[in-house]
Amino acid sequence: MRNLLTKPCAIALAVASGFSQHAFADEAEIARTANTTPTANEQTEEPEKIVVTGSRIKRDSFSISTPLVTMDRDAISDTGLSNLSDILVDNMPALSESIGNTTSQSSVSTTGLSTVELRNLGPNRTLTLIDGRRVVSNSYSGNYVSLNTIPSGMVDRVEIISGGASATYGADAVAGVVNIITQSKKEGFDFKAKTGESTEGGSKEFSLDLNYGTSFDDGRGYAYFSSNWDRDFGMTFYDRKRAQIEDSYDYDKDRMCNVMQTADGDQCMRDITQADWVSKSDGLPGGVFLENGKNDTQFWYDGQTLRDDWKGNEEIYGINSNQYVMLDVPSDNFSTAVKIDYDLTDNVMFYAQVQYSDSDSFNHKSPEDEYEGATAPQFDPATGEPLGLVKPGYIPIDNPYVPQEILDANPYKDRIYWDRRFHEVGNITTDNSRKTIRSWAGLQGTLFNDEWDWDFSVSYGRFKQHQVRSNELNTVRLNQALQAEELADGTIQCTDEAARAEGCVAINLFGEGSITEEMAAWIRSNPIIDTEIKQYGAVGYITGDLFELPAGPVAAVFGGEYRKDSQDLKTSDDIKAGGITFNYVPTFYGEVDVYEAFAELALPLLRDATFAKSLDTDLSLRVANYSMNNVGTVASYKLGVMWEITNGYAFRANYARAQRAPTITELLSPPRGDYDSYDDICDGLTATSTDAGHDNCRKEPTLAALIAEDPNFEFDDDNNRYSPGVGNKELKEETADTYTFGVSIAPQFIPDFNLAIDFYDISVSDAISELSNDNIQRECYDSGTQWGENNSFCNDITRNDEGNIIEIVQRKYNLDELTARGYDVSAQYEYDLQSLGQLAFKLDYNHVIENSQTYQSPDGGKVTTHYAGYGESKDKASMSLTWRKDELRIRWRTKYLGSFKASQSREEEYLGYLADNDERCAEGSDECVTNPEKLAFQDYGSYLRHDLSVSYKLELSNKSDLRLFGGVNNLFDNKGDFYPSGRGNYYSKYGGGKGRYAYIGVSYSF
Repeated sequence: MRNLLTKPCAIALAVASGFSQHAFADEAEIARTANTTPTANEQTEEPEKIVVTGSRIKRDSFSISTPLVTMDRDAISDTGLSNLSDILVDNMPALSESIGNTTSQSSVSTTGLSTVELRNLGPNRTLTLIDGRRVVSNSYSGNYVSLNTIPSGMVDRVEIISGGASATYGADAVAGVVNIITQSKKEGFDFKAKTGESTEGGSKEFSLDLNYGTSFDDGRGYAYFSSNWDRDFGMTFYDRKRAQIEDSYDYDKDRMCNVMQTADGDQCMRDITQADWVSKSDGLPGGVFLENGKNDTQFWYDGQTLRDDWKGNEEIYGINSNQYVMLDVPSDNFSTAVKIDYDLTDNVMFYAQVQYSDSDSFNHKSPEDEYEGATAPQFDPATGEPLGLVKPGYIPIDNPYVPQEILDANPYKDRIYWDRRFHEVGNITTDNSRKTIRSWAGLQGTLFNDEWDWDFSVSYGRFKQHQVRSNELNTVRLNQALQAEELADGTIQCTDEAARAEGCVAINLFGEGSITEEMAAWIRSNPIIDTEIKQYGAVGYITGDLFELPAGPVAAVFGGEYRKDSQDLKTSDDIKAGGITFNYVPTFYGEVDVYEAFAELALPLLRDATFAKSLDTDLSLRVANYSMNNVGTVASYKLGVMWEITNGYAFRANYARAQRAPTITELLSPPRGDYDSYDDICDGLTATSTDAGHDNCRKEPTLAALIAEDPNFEFDDDNNRYSPGVGNKELKEETADTYTFGVSIAPQFIPDFNLAIDFYDISVSDAISELSNDNIQRECYDSGTQWGENNSFCNDITRNDEGNIIEIVQRKYNLDELTARGYDVSAQYEYDLQSLGQLAFKLDYNHVIENSQTYQSPDGGKVTTHYAGYGESKDKASMSLTWRKDELRIRWRTKYLGSFKASQSREEEYLGYLADNDERCAEGSDECVTNPEKLAFQDYGSYLRHDLSVSYKLELSNKSDLRLFGGVNNLFDNKGDFYPSGRGNYYSKYGGGKGRYAYIGVSYSF
């Protein structure tokens, strides 16, 4: 029974290797199913039916109408990588990394996760399955399944289906499905150890795998156990010289040249060298004081020495704050799993699987850098109601710690401006500990004289995350500590009696080391976030042939599914009250119940007709009812056609309607603190400036007052990047229409050559997303909607008394449309060299035609943001050439990324500058620049990376063998061009600075 229902067979291998009817049993390439049928004289036996991702109907040939890509165990092993998401992204061009160790350094909750997404439509629109099953999420931010929670030794292969698959698997499969297939046939024990490191230092990895599979009770049962430990030691700022290069780049619209910040201000790059570049911070360990344009004398501490030459010299005496940023966050992952199949009778099999993972990441960051005007939101800890913003505030002029020299400088308005990095409190650290349990058990069997199969199972999953954020600052207590007085006996204390009763210690910010441990203890905060996510599920279905048509039997699936997801987010008291420098994360609970019914039909329409060797169609329908007010009952459906014109030539097409309901966080979350980089639209504002939005900027009370006070005032953007996200109870479901069209060619005159080309068009309407900070500002200041309190976008922007933005609230909305269009090409060729071995070539290529977001502005206009070719290549490819002879395997892999532009907004801004300059030149103005420079750091050419791996197996005895393997990734150490927008001046998709990576390992089996 177990063999009949679950054993992967030769047909599965053939599907995984494309059109070829002669797939090597141990071939380990990525393959796209070519979906052809063997010629009549090749069909020597009735092929076994199997289940392939994309449908629950068992297939008896290559009649898969939806594009499918696979990657098997050998191909995964040959990469030398431990992280499954890194492996898949490197080798499957349609995939991209959503969260990883090189992209989540600044994240609060997701550091250490490892997730992927299809078509750049977001991880919430890519459904990650294990053995075709939904599993519990690893983040409250969304339905994110972290691939480092799955034991690598458990993975047999990975199947990816692109395009809407919600009719088969339910919500979240808008862009497609990533299905992790676990081992089900391995017999015996194997142990594997691997280590690797960048040849330039850093990025050291070490992993151990222990796996055991066996049949028992005369073959009635099968058990498999897998345990895995991976350690990523990370990479620091000091591991890469490029990361230590200081740069602060801009384009000067008056001089029409690229400028870089220097000690003498912004200079045209053509006139300086890289040695002149500087980008330093005023967050000194000893503090900076009176840093304001109104103070002619500004002070700073060189260690414990007070100096008065800070003004205009920040880029000389400041520090490079990037030194505190990890280029690759360290992580430690342990996972283990066991699965069991057992034939209870000849017709009923019991199966079960339990997976457990313990994942830890530790992100070491900078000590907090704070200043007098920094804001932190406060809340009623009981109700969660906002109470406003709190600031540390200026140091009072009568504070007894203020040096006389600073007092003698006659501070502006008797205010002592300050900025200081709190080294004595300690480096901020984020310690994330995650534990995940995934389990399911069920029965499957046959009925109606073994003509139909049935399956029923229940599942339970629980994810728990404990996060400790150490050495943040309590802004309320810091403000209290700055209000100090000196008693007659020389004792200095906090002036607030109530604060003193709670233990307030007056703080001395003047000079490095001036903060004692008692002072640090009073203002230190170590906030904690505990997250628990649970998932309960039950699914049952039957599948078999309904009746016969002239072209063959009509196969069907009928089933139902229930799922309950809940999420409970709890925080420590200091987070509940707010007022700390850490992002505010609210306590909230939410749950959702989903009842679903689904059906699939596979109809054979023609066989062996003129121009139609075969013609089949697939129909799928899923109706789901959600316990959400604005969602209710929704339907997803799919129509697929597979037309094999003649031997080796086929056409396939699909239309799918997919639905995605909002996540619990998208629906219910109160404002959650976050920081995003953005430019203030009011930057450069003067009494007469004409930039977009500046007419309304001058209506801002704070900016209007500053202009009235000083007619020559020019506003210099110094926003704090605070941009909290908030859910929206009024959200409804997304609706996606997905079209795929493909052709596949396997000409008989070129044996073992396969080519598949598939076009996709995904359009998501009512897409759940938020507007960018730039677009929120545009809607407030530069749209047809009137500026002011009646404009909801203006209400989401808060400025301080110096005019700087201190908060932009990003709300979730059902926006108009997300669009992803492009095509995939897959080619494969296998050649038998006879006594010299075998060669296998594989190419996977993806071209993006469009990737965009469109929303309708309140003023009636549509705003479209294009992502294709901006920040990411339109063209991606992965190619491999594998040579095998006996037990030796050598694989050469090449990864290709096409050219791209760094920033759409920067390009649009630059084009505006060119237009303004052309107008000046047409007017004959003296300010005309006759030869404006091209925008720098914008256009990036193509990128190639080459990997080499070698594997050799030694047979030690009839029952044991030893496999030695090793290789070099990025053989020619191509780190890509200088990329100032990226972490460490590296582009993350070029490897984030890892460079050449060498690894070696050994595997012992018996």
